[in-house]
Amino acid sequence: MIKYRNILVVIDPTMPEQPALLRAVELARLEDTARIKVFLAIYDFSYEITSILSNEEREEMRQGVVSHRLGWLSGMIKPYQTEGFEIEPKVIWHSRPFECVLQEVKDNDHDLVITSAHHHSLLKSFIFTPSDWHLLRKCPCPVLVTKQHGWPTGGNILAAINISDEPEQMALNERIIHEAKVIAQLVKANLHLVNAFPAPIVNIALELPGFSPELYSDAMQQHHQTEMEEYARKFDIPPDCIHIVEGMPEDVLPELAQSLDAELTILGSVGRTGWSAAFIGNTAERVVDSIQGDLLVVKAYE
Repeated sequence: MIKYRNILVVIDPTMPEQPALLRAVELARLEDTARIKVFLAIYDFSYEITSILSNEEREEMRQGVVSHRLGWLSGMIKPYQTEGFEIEPKVIWHSRPFECVLQEVKDNDHDLVITSAHHHSLLKSFIFTPSDWHLLRKCPCPVLVTKQHGWPTGGNILAAINISDEPEQMALNERIIHEAKVIAQLVKANLHLVNAFPAPIVNIALELPGFSPELYSDAMQQHHQTEMEEYARKFDIPPDCIHIVEGMPEDVLPELAQSLDAELTILGSVGRTGWSAAFIGNTAERVVDSIQGDLLVVKAYE
C-alpha cells in the first residue's frame, strides 16, 4: 500500500532521542516505496552581529556550522540507508524554523511532516512551542506529532470529527475519516470515530421557561448519533466503533483515547487566524497535553 511516499522529518537537536525519525522509519518499512528527508533548521544570532568579521567570514562560519550538523544527521540516518527506502539529510540556516519547513513542504510536495512532542520532565507533560502551533495550523499536508506510545498491530486509532452543517467542516470530517481509514489499514489497527457535543448552557436553562436540559441532551444525542451512523455507513466502520459523548473535546478526547489506549488520535484544523486560532490552539493544547499516543493533524482541502 502506498500512503506516505515523501516524508519530511523535523529534527530537534535539543532532544537526546528522535522519536519522529523512528516513526518515519516504521512507516517507510510498511510502504511499497517511500522517501524520507531528515530536516534541521538552525540559527545562531551571534553569527549575525559579529562586527569584527566581514560578510564573507560570517557566511563561512555559518556554512561551517551547517556542514557540522549535516555530518551529525548523516551519522544519525546511516543505520537506515540499507533498508530499501531513500533517506537523506538536509540542513538549513533559518531564523524561523516553521517557515522553512512550510517552504520545504511546498517546494518538494511532501505528503507527511513528522515532528516530536517536547517532553517537559519537571511538569511531566508535553510542551508545544509557537513554531509547533504555526506548523499545525498552516502546513498543507498532515502533521504527525510523535510521543513515546508504540503502534502495535491490532491497536486502536481514534478519529475526532465535528458534526456540523458547514461545508468546510463536512469536507474536513471526510478527509479526517479517509486519512484515518487508510492509516488503520496500513498499520492493521482498529478505527474508532468520536464526536463530542456540548452540554446545555446553565444560563439558558435558568432563563428560558420550560427549557428542559434533559430533553435538549436527548435531542442533541439523537442528532449526533444519526449523523455519526451515516459517516460510519459511508466509510464502512462498525457501529460499535463510533462514540458520541456529551462534553467538551478537551475533556472527551483524552479520556476516550486513554480508555482505548489509542496509539494515534487524529484531529482536524481549519487553519484559522486571530482570536479564533488562539482559541483553537488553547483547546488543542489541552488535548495534546493529555493524550499519551501520537497526534495527527490534517487540514481541509483548499
